[in-house]
Amino acid sequence: MTGPDPSTLLADLAAGSAPFALIARDGESVEVLTGDVVDVELLADIPLIDASGAPREVLALVPYRQVRERGFVCHDDGAPLRCLVIDERVALPRAEAMAALPSSPVPLDDAGFDLADEDYADIVRRVIADEIGRGEGANFVIRRDFVAGVDVDPRVAALTWFRALLEHEKGAYWTFAVVTEGHIAVGASPEAHVSAKDGIVTMNPISGTFRHPAGGATAETLAEFLRSTKETEELFMVVDEELKMMSAVCSDGGRITGPHLKEMSRLTHTEYMLRGRSDLDPRDILRETMFAPTVTGSPMQNACTVIARHETTPRGYYSGVAALFTPNGNAEGPTHDLDAPILIRTAYLVDGRLRVPVGATLVRHSDPYGEVGETHGKAAGVLGAIGAIPRDVPVAPADADPDAPATARRPLAEDPAIAELLASRNERLAPFWMNPQDPDGSGPFAGRTALVVDAEDRFTTMLAHQLRHLGLDTRIVHWSEASDADVDGADLVVSGPGPGDPRDDSARMSAMRHVVSRRLTNDAPLLAVCLSHQILADRLGLDLAPLAQPHQGLQKSVDVFGEPASIGFYNTFTARATDAAAPGVDIAADAETGDVYALRGPGFASVQGHLESILSRDGMRTLERLIAHAL
Repeated sequence: MTGPDPSTLLADLAAGSAPFALIARDGESVEVLTGDVVDVELLADIPLIDASGAPREVLALVPYRQVRERGFVCHDDGAPLRCLVIDERVALPRAEAMAALPSSPVPLDDAGFDLADEDYADIVRRVIADEIGRGEGANFVIRRDFVAGVDVDPRVAALTWFRALLEHEKGAYWTFAVVTEGHIAVGASPEAHVSAKDGIVTMNPISGTFRHPAGGATAETLAEFLRSTKETEELFMVVDEELKMMSAVCSDGGRITGPHLKEMSRLTHTEYMLRGRSDLDPRDILRETMFAPTVTGSPMQNACTVIARHETTPRGYYSGVAALFTPNGNAEGPTHDLDAPILIRTAYLVDGRLRVPVGATLVRHSDPYGEVGETHGKAAGVLGAIGAIPRDVPVAPADADPDAPATARRPLAEDPAIAELLASRNERLAPFWMNPQDPDGSGPFAGRTALVVDAEDRFTTMLAHQLRHLGLDTRIVHWSEASDADVDGADLVVSGPGPGDPRDDSARMSAMRHVVSRRLTNDAPLLAVCLSHQILADRLGLDLAPLAQPHQGLQKSVDVFGEPASIGFYNTFTARATDAAAPGVDIAADAETGDVYALRGPGFASVQGHLESILSRDGMRTLERLIAHAL
């Protein structure tokens, strides 16, 4: 029995009016999905079950505005959570599909970025000074859009661009076209945000962007990129941020493997893989992981606020996800598997206007014009593939077989020097997150309870995971919901980290001060972390001041009460050692600057760094020591 004729099927899609999606993700076939479109308000409303109770397959385009479900801020453009409820699926051989798809170039009119290069560079400067410099977070992604007019039938344009991306953009996780009434999305996403299959959740943080030089990338030029402190720390920061999400949805927290290279036509990225076990409904997994820090920033909640301050227009679907929910036949547990790439490197066509949104990750080391160049490089991956700008011609390495096709040449990741550089990154990281994890309730503090007070940085989910490994029965409560009964009822309170200036009089800062003060007043065991460490230091009479250079994503080796420890720091403010501190308080501080790294006294301890971070190689050992003192 033969399948449908690709030419007839694709011609009917081009000429028709029904919605459809094309997805290429296995390297061999193109999946053609057809069905009806349903727009819903919430992720929980995605219609995975039909009226008879049978599971059904759904492809959902999840817009950025869905972050409102988590209480986060955004410019709300009303972009619908659009669901293609699939009633028919056909797999076409990739080569036959490409032969049947249209290939004539789609002309563009009045093409260019909506924001001038110098204007974008100014935004980079402001974010570094006003946001990272004020402790609002470690990194932020601010976008700009490449726009153009298109005077071609939208469905033909979608099929043409899909074919071009299949042919010219290598290394994509999904290449796709989603065509619904009034809206078209065509892309080649390099990044799987989250997937769930057979109870295993996987996330794929990708960061660090190497723009291939003219003529293509070589091992020598890539090696220079891999030695960059900025690019290395950028990847570590997004891994930390996605581990926060993994720790929220996975019972075993999440184990990291890598790093790997993601080689594409004009760009190469570095990436890790995170895996853990979860029995949550895939819609709940998607909600708890909205959205990738690689396209928003960290900490996530404040990143959304910063985006709203510096982007003047809504994001639409940029940085959202395309989420494919597929029935898995499970009689127990989740009924659907999830596969959800990030909506980046995607062209949108609405009312004859093309829009290709791109963003750069801004960190403390960012060079404004370097970030401008990064947005050009990311846009070029899509624009070059669809023929809007000239395409690169790959250049073979000097030792390559000149008769070998480009697709047969050795990937750069297989170069011994590149492989060694990648592997060396893990020498800096915490073994805890590299090894299998599954807390069993044992540990040095088994039988005791811990309350973690969240000050709007979900590092608390990673902290809670580590506390459970140490035997503590742990729960997390948001600062706005932490009652005195909660604070009084736990054997140990961990007052958590968060963004902002600890000297502010905001409701959040006042609530965190109350938590710290109440535990001290009651002589009840307390561990204060980062922001809360600063609040504790202020209460004990130490000075607070901004650092000359923010320590966002910085790894340092410091002395913690007589024991050296390699710790990751994410702070813009610091406590400084003075003679005015309360008697009986031990202070671990830098001998030259007076920056306070840790405090301990009767029934309390604190740390400026993040012992839960992958950058804290000695995090678990130090955490256990500080808790033992507090208890």
